[in-house]
Amino acid sequence: MRWQQLFADLQAEFEEAEAAEERAQLPSRARAETGAVRLAERLGGALGGRVSLRCRGAGEVAGRLTERGPDWLLLEDDAGREVLVALPAVLAVAGLVRTTAAPAPPARAAVDLRRALRGLARDRSAVALVLDDGGVLTGTVDRVGADFVELAEHAPDEFRRPGAVRGVRAVTLAALAVVRTLTPGAA
Repeated sequence: MRWQQLFADLQAEFEEAEAAEERAQLPSRARAETGAVRLAERLGGALGGRVSLRCRGAGEVAGRLTERGPDWLLLEDDAGREVLVALPAVLAVAGLVRTTAAPAPPARAAVDLRRALRGLARDRSAVALVLDDGGVLTGTVDRVGADFVELAEHAPDEFRRPGAVRGVRAVTLAALAVVRTLTPGAA
């Protein structure tokens, strides 16, 4: 027997044993990788597609998933309105696809629910806040704190004018389920 043949046989046995060990570890590695996926990442694979979210306090919220953040989702509903959903309020999701998106880049991950709400405050958009107990408040987001949003309450069909504002209410972010944009003046 030649030494080279012996070494080749030993190398082949080693490589086969290594490949068998790797094949045996694949299922547990896949489970571990899946166990590290957050819901926002899982939903990222469905960007651009239609999803239906069962939300605490708001019931079923459906539409085209247009954006996602670390703790929020943005849908466009059938009426063309934007719907911001607080991820902690999501109980179940339908419409998932097989793919999962990669984690958002750090700059993108920094756009949390508070920053998204600050965008609404800056735009002076009229909104309906759906709380996790099912209550609905309408008005304009005035400011966003560390753990609350301040809403100037007014009728959904009115603009934020001093005479239209009935009061200002602070709502904890933990109680927020869904934020729907409204079109004042459209009765």
